[in-house]
Amino acid sequence: MTKSNKGAVVITGTSTGLGRATALKLTKQGYRVFAGVRTEKDAQSLKHSASGDLTPIIMDVTKAEQIKSASELVSLAVGDEGLFGLINNAVAAVDGPLECVAIDDVRWQFEVNVVGQIAVTQAFLPMIRKTKGRIINISAICGRLAVPYFGLLSASKFALEAITDSLRMELRSSGIEVVSILPGALLTLEQADKQEANYKKTLANMSPEAKALYGKNHRIYMESVVKNNRERGLPLEKVTEVILEALEARKPKRQYFVTKSPWELRLNAFYKRLVPHQYFYDNFYQNLRKGMGFD
Repeated sequence: MTKSNKGAVVITGTSTGLGRATALKLTKQGYRVFAGVRTEKDAQSLKHSASGDLTPIIMDVTKAEQIKSASELVSLAVGDEGLFGLINNAVAAVDGPLECVAIDDVRWQFEVNVVGQIAVTQAFLPMIRKTKGRIINISAICGRLAVPYFGLLSASKFALEAITDSLRMELRSSGIEVVSILPGALLTLEQADKQEANYKKTLANMSPEAKALYGKNHRIYMESVVKNNRERGLPLEKVTEVILEALEARKPKRQYFVTKSPWELRLNAFYKRLVPHQYFYDNFYQNLRKGMGFD
């Protein structure tokens, strides 16, 4: 195990995907990483793969007692040195037409993606204040541009963007930088398998009337999402490099867009600000319908 020399960082949601890749990268870069996982099996797998100073911590962001225990463990470990970074990466993604999504799933989506992010931030902020460190919230492109069939994910990421902006203003006097990273679709096979299973379950649970209204378009959209995760998405390294940059830059950007065509996203964002809201979304959806073959 190598000795860390860049400070301590807490990362949530490190069992798989981007969180795991980020935890492993930061240990190689000399950070002391406390990696939030939900099971002991995930903890052992991550520990086995790490090449640096990595401590798995059991922390489901929807469970207050686990957040409290994790923050106490980290506080004891870092002492007066404090915590240099918090990377809020844990995420849930509920798909389906909003008319058909179970209300319990709506609550769970926001419990993970919004309430959980605030709860974790509150727990670790005193340690971050000691170092005048930084908070990095992993958002998504759909946090700037709402999409169909992932309306709940879009809503939760829009909320996370607002939380990030508010925190940035509130913590300025403490010298704490607050950053948002907005990746596009990622190349993650585990996520592809999970998304495929989820959308098939959603379709199976729809009433015949709902299937007639939404089934075809929902299936087409979700098949595209799964294909992106399997074949066309961004390699995880592209995003972990940006996370490292946000962590180490003397003056980090307010937002980092990580997509294959960042200029196209910025152009869309600029266009969205210039034209009437409904006009933008009418055109956006028309292009989506043509491109994907929606009804």
